[in-house]
Amino acid sequence: MNPISFNVPGIPSIPSAVVPGVGKQQGGFQAALEGAISQVNELRQVSHQSIGKFLSGETEEVHQAVLATQQAELAFEMFLQVRNKVVQAYQEVMRMQV
Repeated sequence: MNPISFNVPGIPSIPSAVVPGVGKQQGGFQAALEGAISQVNELRQVSHQSIGKFLSGETEEVHQAVLATQQAELAFEMFLQVRNKVVQAYQEVMRMQV
């Protein structure tokens, strides 16, 4: 399945939700989790840099700072929901009778 992409001039593309190593036996779950964490952290750092540029009066415009912040927030919320589902699945497996 190919991700949906929107190309709007002037707005940076949103990184895909595909994590390297998923679907391949190379990295497994740990590599997928590390990749997702690093991607969320990278978006958070970009957001902080964008806000810093806007507040310091550099060339950053308000809509770019808001978009970067929203991207970071959405990525974190998605990661949090995935984490909740993984924990829920783990708890369900632990409740199974052998």
